[in-house]
Amino acid sequence: MKPSKTADWKSDMRLAIIGWGAIARTAVVSLSDSVQIVAIAKRNPDEGVSDLPASLRIITSPDDLAAAKPDVVAEAAGLASVGPWGHAALEAGADFIVSSVSAFADPELLESLRTTAERTGTRVIIQPGALAGVEALAAARLMGVDTVEHRIVKPPKAWAGTPAEESHDLDSMETEEVLFTSNASETALAFPKNANVAMTTALAGIGPEKTVVTLVADPSATTNRHELRAEGPFGSMDVTIANNPLPANPKTSALAALSLARCIENRVASIVI
Repeated sequence: MKPSKTADWKSDMRLAIIGWGAIARTAVVSLSDSVQIVAIAKRNPDEGVSDLPASLRIITSPDDLAAAKPDVVAEAAGLASVGPWGHAALEAGADFIVSSVSAFADPELLESLRTTAERTGTRVIIQPGALAGVEALAAARLMGVDTVEHRIVKPPKAWAGTPAEESHDLDSMETEEVLFTSNASETALAFPKNANVAMTTALAGIGPEKTVVTLVADPSATTNRHELRAEGPFGSMDVTIANNPLPANPKTSALAALSLARCIENRVASIVI
């Protein structure tokens, strides 16, 4: 079993962040002084990071992560980063927070990270992102869940740059249209930047192959909306959350960044909800 951290550690948690896009930058603004950012992984190391200590490490390779001695590594860089940076974090003795949950549409990756975490006494932590109700779904699974449906409704422009552009005219859409319906695995692979929460729902509930996901474009929508429905021996749940998009990235909900910040803060908080 991994030794418990001390009170001194709690007041000075060392955090490394993988990625420096809209999610990471928004999350950092919300962090307290109890979190010390010691490294940021970026594609271009020559670009500085404003408003953060000049002493922090800018790294580009997972091989450089251990030298920063992080306690926690938070990923916000896309599904391709989850495998290499996740293994590097766990091997360095750090817990690994995942934002790009669509990477786990690959079951072998999920299992390999699980094996590494068990061997090193660390944890892989899936943050809920823009989704509400994931805690209730995970709790309901202990008694049993029969069906889970997850609808993701966004303005047409939020689906730009995805396979939906090939099958639908997003620019002239006048009424709500279903873009895609499948299980969580296929959805996460086809729409990795838009449907991370679909894989989160699946892992919290009945698994990627049984979780039904429907992607919808609605020209009247002004928010990114998630509708989660589940039934089982526990009862039933119907949760809807309407998220404002991040101004810097309309494909991503603001709550995705705020949930990452909360997940990090929970590592140092005295009371955790």
